[in-house]
Amino acid sequence: MPLPYVLLSAAVSLDGYLDDTGPDRLLLSGPADFDRVDEVRASVDAILVGAGTIRADNPRLLVNSPVRRAARVAAGLPEYPLKVTVSGSGDLDPGARFWHTGGDKVVYTTLAGAEVVRERGVAADVVPLGAELSWPVLLEHLYSVRGVRRLMVEGGGRIHTQLLREGLADELQLVLAPLFVGDPDAPRLFGPGGYQGGRLRLVETRRIEDVVLMRYEPTAPGVGRGVCAADRHWLALACELAAECPPSRTAFSVGAVVVAADGTELARGYSREGGDPVVHAEEAAIAKIAPDDPRLPSATVYSSLEPCARRASRPAPCARLILSAGIHRVVTAWREPDTFVPAADGNGLLSAAGVDVVHLPEYTSRAKAPNHHLIYDA
Repeated sequence: MPLPYVLLSAAVSLDGYLDDTGPDRLLLSGPADFDRVDEVRASVDAILVGAGTIRADNPRLLVNSPVRRAARVAAGLPEYPLKVTVSGSGDLDPGARFWHTGGDKVVYTTLAGAEVVRERGVAADVVPLGAELSWPVLLEHLYSVRGVRRLMVEGGGRIHTQLLREGLADELQLVLAPLFVGDPDAPRLFGPGGYQGGRLRLVETRRIEDVVLMRYEPTAPGVGRGVCAADRHWLALACELAAECPPSRTAFSVGAVVVAADGTELARGYSREGGDPVVHAEEAAIAKIAPDDPRLPSATVYSSLEPCARRASRPAPCARLILSAGIHRVVTAWREPDTFVPAADGNGLLSAAGVDVVHLPEYTSRAKAPNHHLIYDA
């Protein structure tokens, strides 16, 4: 199920508040950060906010820079990203600035909410999702029907919380402002509850005047939602591990990582690791995990080359080792060429056994790099 890349964007006080309880919006950052946000808006296909944010802040959600708008048009994109909001009840003010600025708008709502939206004459496309709202269904519709590949979510806290809880966020851009709110009635960025994805990975920090931007990515694999940023991170690591293999004229250099559903790395391995001239990457990694580890069935194997379906050096090929370990998801970078084994199809063997196999061809060149002496046009 392909979904957009979901980027959460927010600014908070040092004690984790989005705003105070005063009549005016609390400005947590300054002109330099506002310009950064404008740049991010210009880079996405759609911007989403909740109905509560429209009511509280009355935002326009525009790309303010004429240079950035012109660049979008020159690239064949609409001048403004699609504006999206979500409301189960349909309680939306048709006079809000959200509807009367920028380009196209869409409201995702329930069957009952759709009637309310239409009765109020809101100037937007209305998409009822059923009796209840569903984030996976909403995101899939944005991807497949509206062509949204990158989605920026600007709030509010309830929406950020829901997307993180369901493991649907690919990136969090969080700006920390040097002030305290201290009012327990003020809105917080994240609410209580169980969150999917475990610990986040810090990928950037940047000082912007007196605030700090922190960019995080999830570490948990994209099980159930297609490919996510964590999948790309772990597959890139597998490709890096391939470069650690002792060189060989008779076998590929391959790297592999096994990752639990919560983003914990269970093991890693690479071809010919530890001086064993015939050990394969997936084999080396799986051997480091206890066979009865309860995390294996929900884990993901990342391999720079598709797991072998046949081999002469050992009784069981890597595809069989993965099945024996009970692992149900594999992400690969490069389909095995017929350099050593004709018509190899480890991905097909795994898929036929019910394993969710994801191939990311954009990583093929990385996987090939340590094997340049073995291949030419493979």
